[in-house]
Amino acid sequence: MNGEHTQIGEVTTHTELSLRTIRHYEETGLVIPSARSQGGFRLYTEADVARLMVIRRMKPLGFTLDEMHDLLDATDRLDAGTDLPAGEREALLERVRGFEEAAHKRVADLRTQLARAEEFAGTLSERLTGTPAH
Repeated sequence: MNGEHTQIGEVTTHTELSLRTIRHYEETGLVIPSARSQGGFRLYTEADVARLMVIRRMKPLGFTLDEMHDLLDATDRLDAGTDLPAGEREALLERVRGFEEAAHKRVADLRTQLARAEEFAGTLSERLTGTPAH
């Protein structure tokens, strides 16, 4: 990405999201292309791609579209300026902290699931080969 506007095809390559998925996120309001070309093609900035990457990272952790909206709203408002009243700024930071805690918990849960899945695969290997898996 070069700091200029990028077409959706390059964005799909960079984010590993499909055209359909990016369009869905646009329809739900999670990300809006910063511009359109004269031919009507969606054009994205590095900030748009960064937003898509946040969404991409939240998805496998099971966050809902509403939760994604909530986190992006909080970070957008925090990024918009430092002239927020102290109470509002702290409330937004607390929302982001809540997402951080939830993300850490979900990662731990996924690690537990992965360990169980690896144990299961090892058990199957042992059954097939008669050799204990390592």
